[in-house]
Amino acid sequence: MSPPVLELRGVTKSYGGTDVLRGIDLTVDEHEAIALIGASGSGKSTLLRCIDLLDEIDDGDILLDGEPITVPGLDPVPIRRRLGLVFQAFNLFPHMRVIDNVTLGATRAQSVDRAQARASGLALLERFGLGDRADAYPDNLSGGQQQRVAIARALLTHPRAVLLDEVTSALDPELVGEVLDIIRELKADGMTMIIATHEMEFARDFADRVCFLADGRIVEHGPPEQIFSAPAQPETQRFLARLLARR
Repeated sequence: MSPPVLELRGVTKSYGGTDVLRGIDLTVDEHEAIALIGASGSGKSTLLRCIDLLDEIDDGDILLDGEPITVPGLDPVPIRRRLGLVFQAFNLFPHMRVIDNVTLGATRAQSVDRAQARASGLALLERFGLGDRADAYPDNLSGGQQQRVAIARALLTHPRAVLLDEVTSALDPELVGEVLDIIRELKADGMTMIIATHEMEFARDFADRVCFLADGRIVEHGPPEQIFSAPAQPETQRFLARLLARR
């Protein structure tokens, strides 16, 4: 039996004496889509950054395809090539054309052949409805288009898993749907994903499993129907009740 694509064992992280992650255990299987929900500051973004090795964990282990990736001294670059992280902010270079934004990280940091990267990047842009925008600059794109460019950039190296950090939070409401449609398309293709999101209806419809985080812990996890319709933990119940009260 193959190991999980990702496995976290007792992962902890603190900043300046404040515990942000407190003993996170999580497995993500091949083709599984995990939604992380919880209030701002619950640890969702930090968890994704630790998986991508942008933040160093304090304790515990993270494994990718059964191999530990948080070993001290391990080069993070080859590992990041096997993971695609999409940020809340688009993080595109405004002075560079769209196609160059898509390919820069792969060619500069990960030594992907330039011609190969360009061909793959153009194919991804075409797939996401941006084939005619390859030579445009980010400032000439809508927010939804810029986020689709960021997703294309994350997919360029054919990652084992994609990590999406509140990718619709910076978008105007009318642009959210076009980005969520792309994410649904990736799930239909079998992409392994972890997405931190405040879009509860999307999480309920999209995820195979939902994890509710509070105070740096996974308080409860399970199928979406269980989490949203019959949460077992008081913290989850209070969180969802507050969301319903705002509607």
